[in-house]
Amino acid sequence: MKFRPRFRADPVGFQVAPMLDVVFQLLAFFLLTSVYSAWENEISIAIPTAQTGTAPHRLEGEIIINVVKDGSVVVNGRTLDDPAFASLLKRLAALWPGQPVIIRADKATAYEHVIHVLDLCRKADIWNISFATGIPEST
Repeated sequence: MKFRPRFRADPVGFQVAPMLDVVFQLLAFFLLTSVYSAWENEISIAIPTAQTGTAPHRLEGEIIINVVKDGSVVVNGRTLDDPAFASLLKRLAALWPGQPVIIRADKATAYEHVIHVLDLCRKADIWNISFATGIPEST
């Protein structure tokens, strides 16, 4: 009796096409998430506009401090009270002298709240401070 040998397929080698698909998917994911994570803006804040306002040149490691209408301070998506905010600023100044800080205050925020944030920055010896403004819409 003669038995036929079963079909023997050659072993499949490394598949390049599926690997490229996965790499491109990962690349697209990380590019999109890096764009959105670059700005830690509080969405509910409407910053004032200035005629000399320009698109900001982001510095590496800068901290964005959002001051909401009611005077509360939001950093990295967390609302901080005064002692927690002051300790954060002191740790930043101790670890990285010259740490750049951007203050984004809502245009309806009282002036005293912005000055209070500036005072806490000064007490923590943070001097590299800038204010966020928007570019006016041309009509």
